[in-house]
Amino acid sequence: MKAQQNYTRTVTETRWLNADEQRTWRAYLNSHRLLLDAIDAQLRRDSGMPHAYYEILVCLSDAENRTLRMAELAEATRVSASRLSHAIARLEERGWVCRQECPTDRRGQLAVLTDEGFATLAAAAPGHVEAVRTALFDSLDADQIRDLGEISEILARHLA
Repeated sequence: MKAQQNYTRTVTETRWLNADEQRTWRAYLNSHRLLLDAIDAQLRRDSGMPHAYYEILVCLSDAENRTLRMAELAEATRVSASRLSHAIARLEERGWVCRQECPTDRRGQLAVLTDEGFATLAAAAPGHVEAVRTALFDSLDADQIRDLGEISEILARHLA
């Protein structure tokens, strides 16, 4: 009986999406998927890497000495430690990243962007930027770009 009461309360308290919200939600999901698919396809085709690897390389290139603790890199790329470890292993095989022991924490590891990895990222960046521009910015005017930026920042703060 208690489970039925909780279910009834949940159903009656659900804040269902109205028609405009439902349309917006579905349009957002569809555009987000299509955008990520387009970016990933361009990177795979032109640079031989998925977008997830590109993001890892960018995070490392932005870090001091092109080095981050694995835990920090996992947080920055929003992936699990095991998924990141697998990706780093693939990047190591390509010679783009190497792992080092953390000098301040024996349990920690550092991911380091190699010179070859940095060169690969530099070579991939122009095509990536053009794909982002084509897939996202070219279809928006300056006001829409500003609005999208503001909305994205609001959502990121709310969800963080």
